[in-house]
Amino acid sequence: MTTHESHPAPIGEDGLLALEQVVKHFDISGGLLDQLRFENGRLTRQRTTVKAVNNVSFTIAPGETFSVVGESGCGKSTLARTTLGIYPPNSGRILYRGERIDNKNAHQMLPFRRKMQMIFQDPYASLNPRKTVMQTLEEPVVFHNPSISSNQVKERVAEVMAQVGVDPKWAGRYPHEFSGGQRQRISIARALMVDPEFIVADEPVSALDVSIQAQILNLLMDAQAQRGLTYMFITHDLSVVQHISTRVAVMYLGTLCELSPARTLFENPRHPYTQALLSAIPKLGQRKSDHIKLKGEVPTPIHLPSGCVFHGRCVHADPRCAEDVPAARTVENNVIVACHAVEEGRL
Repeated sequence: MTTHESHPAPIGEDGLLALEQVVKHFDISGGLLDQLRFENGRLTRQRTTVKAVNNVSFTIAPGETFSVVGESGCGKSTLARTTLGIYPPNSGRILYRGERIDNKNAHQMLPFRRKMQMIFQDPYASLNPRKTVMQTLEEPVVFHNPSISSNQVKERVAEVMAQVGVDPKWAGRYPHEFSGGQRQRISIARALMVDPEFIVADEPVSALDVSIQAQILNLLMDAQAQRGLTYMFITHDLSVVQHISTRVAVMYLGTLCELSPARTLFENPRHPYTQALLSAIPKLGQRKSDHIKLKGEVPTPIHLPSGCVFHGRCVHADPRCAEDVPAARTVENNVIVACHAVEEGRL
């Protein structure tokens, strides 16, 4: 099997957004007194860093649904917020239609804020309880279009509310007067108010009842078809990923393990971690022995393992895996995998 190192495709007519070797770490050391430690009879100063995202690279094409999956704490949400500039990256580059945006200040980012929006996970926390739906939805429109008339704003709010399945007559109500599913519809409406091109959806259905999740997913897919939207979808629910995704990125401890077309990923996962994730999906008639049981404990992003971050739990690991960081390489069917076992043909 021939492999070669993979790099993000250059942003041109076929690319909308690209991340190039993006790193995001958080210093949680606290104050000076919190950093002081006694070691071998000496007072030393130690910093504590959470390594949330580590050298992540990928490109998202216009119109696709690019899903990011992984266990809780793997860095999915941090990656989403870093992509939109909510968190500035420590290193690496983020490009939107070929223009670098990670080094822009708040004023320079304003034109991109209209194009890039976010839907948050918790509809109870993402809406201001002191504002009516009308106030919440009109705010981004007025901010980005200062000369717009009040009648145009009201028409715009009514139009978008109707599109997301919320009665425009309820625009004067407050968030607490709505159910969880209705609040998430309002959150989606807020993201659509400025006609964005790219939306990051950070687990938008995980806080909702199962009966409501399908409705919200269908709403998002309908909006994509009507408006030509591009999604970056953050989730841990693999059934959702299989239903909506064009391509899927699998993360483990802030590292991108595998990037694959959705159908290929579910039919033939290559990375050992991806295989373990998919084996955990309940299936009718499946024998218990079909589940891949990972060994060891999940490391913390504060103390990342050397070499491959997954080697301590991988049944295919060898001494090289504990020493060398695997490079992301392209194998067949446009699948990118960072795994020594795949590279060496052992898996």
